[in-house]
Amino acid sequence: MKVVILCGGYGTRIRDVSDNIPKPMIPVGRLPILWHVMKYYASFGHREFVLCLGYKGQVIKEFFLNYEAQTRDCTVTLGTNKSIDYHTNHEEADWRVTLSDTGLETMTGGRIRKIRQYIGDDAEFMLTYGDGVSNVDLNKLLAFHHSHDRIITVTGVRPPGRFGELVADEQGIVTEFNEKPQATGGRISGGFFVCRRELFDYLDDREDLVFEQEPMRSLVRAQQLAVYEHDDFWQCMDTYRDWQFLNGLIEKDRAPWKIW
Repeated sequence: MKVVILCGGYGTRIRDVSDNIPKPMIPVGRLPILWHVMKYYASFGHREFVLCLGYKGQVIKEFFLNYEAQTRDCTVTLGTNKSIDYHTNHEEADWRVTLSDTGLETMTGGRIRKIRQYIGDDAEFMLTYGDGVSNVDLNKLLAFHHSHDRIITVTGVRPPGRFGELVADEQGIVTEFNEKPQATGGRISGGFFVCRRELFDYLDDREDLVFEQEPMRSLVRAQQLAVYEHDDFWQCMDTYRDWQFLNGLIEKDRAPWKIW
């Protein structure tokens, strides 16, 4: 199944990490967070991607156009008989990545509408953001979507708390400390959507169409939006602190989304 990833935003709240690359290209560990998102989907067998590019989209294009050289050991012969000999392999040889320039100022709804041609005749596709990771079971998400027969299924998550959570015993001695616990209150959209192609009927041709506003509200009114509840790990990368947290999980080999 094709996976559409929204990669075009400005990422203004995380400019203190890097201002010369788009947010999806900010590295978590050695590779961009976008790569982590794609690698997670590929682990479930979804290896055909459509990337909706916008702000500094050329950086994302260059990453994939030069993917072999960036991910494999190689010997470069210079001069008239120049050549490149690769010595190692990577595990992404069967990925198919469509890089679509959906506009610098286009909002999320407009970006999705602009990639309709790349969905082809497919009855459904997956959709997510290029700046958030999770350990949601994509097989169970897809099965849930099919069982509810709605146009869209969204993954509903409990957002991580802003502050550390202390758990103490009756004597007031701390027994547990969680740096970023999942909230116990209401759910928010965590992305990781499954969509039927009828979604395009809810998207007009305005550049400023925000997917999460008018189209989603229309789907709610039509009772065509289902929610798959996910209570385990989910984390977006909106701020410098989020970036530090995700990198810390990678460094400690405790990243819940790293199943490959």
